[in-house]
Amino acid sequence: YEHAQTRLSPNGVFVTQAGTADAVPSPHSVNNQQQDTTCFAPIRNTLAEVFECVCPYTTGIPSFGGDWGFVMAFKATDDGKVNASEQAERWSTIQPERIDQLIEETIKGGESSLGLYDGITHHRMFALTKAVRKQLASDKRIMTKDNPVFMY
Repeated sequence: YEHAQTRLSPNGVFVTQAGTADAVPSPHSVNNQQQDTTCFAPIRNTLAEVFECVCPYTTGIPSFGGDWGFVMAFKATDDGKVNASEQAERWSTIQPERIDQLIEETIKGGESSLGLYDGITHHRMFALTKAVRKQLASDKRIMTKDNPVFMY
């Protein structure tokens, strides 16, 4: 992730898929030891070590049979008005009408050219379930070469 951060333009955004987020699965037994095989929180936590602004979100992936987690990360803008956590928070609290306006202004063909995304969908993506919020808050793992996280 450190390398990816160096390659972004000042307004660039890094997004990665981050595993299941439908219902946080219970730990699995691996070699007779309980092991948490979820990776949503570790990916979010690891990105937060590199980027100032990190925003987890979910969306339904029909072929996966449920919600899947993604994490958006970006450099904070240095305008002196809003801190990094507030900048990240803006993406989860932005009004659906504003997203629709941005779509119309920046995407050729506007909203009608998008089959699955609009302001209301955006709002739903960042409205994490209680179970996912609890899991993200309690899981402090950070991925490293010596401490990888494997998803089953």
